[in-house]
Amino acid sequence: MRADRLVAALLLMQARGRVTASELAGELEVSVATARRDLEALSTAGVPVYSQPGRGGGWSLLGGARTDLSGLTASEARALFLLAGPAASADPEVTSALRKLVRALPETFRTDAEAAAGAVVVDPARWGESGRKRPDLVELLQTAVVRRRRVRLVYANRARERTERLVDPWGLVDKDELWYLVAGTEDGQRTFRVDRIADAS
Repeated sequence: MRADRLVAALLLMQARGRVTASELAGELEVSVATARRDLEALSTAGVPVYSQPGRGGGWSLLGGARTDLSGLTASEARALFLLAGPAASADPEVTSALRKLVRALPETFRTDAEAAAGAVVVDPARWGESGRKRPDLVELLQTAVVRRRRVRLVYANRARERTERLVDPWGLVDKDELWYLVAGTEDGQRTFRVDRIADAS
């Protein structure tokens, strides 16, 4: 996709300061002519890139400018980091994603975004207790929610009677260290306690 190549070209210029069409072609596995056309397309579209001919030349962002590839406003960036920040301490993937997003933000947004990420800390453990372990099924159910996949559950009710159900997972709720799955069933919306799900696929 050409749009992906154009974004990749911008990221390379931001990371390296200057790239040649040949370097870009090697990184993106396209011909030098295609890489040159992509760089010219960025300039034509109004992105502040310029070429410097000759030995040691290449393509750069004008004045070392950084382009906001995230499309976020300052208030949106703060809101996102306030929301995601507490999860970062518990999930290395969230930490990695936030770090990448910070690099994509304009310089003027970064300080506020980083401050917002550290402004709230959620400690689920009560005083004098260690936190309850997150149920193993939560990750599987999260994936099903995100990918909109049906899930076959073996569920135990209060009387510990087990039934098999086919559900459409809509979301997960962590309430006071108890996880619940909100799902659509043949009988309408239902809420299932995750610790009562004996099996899921």
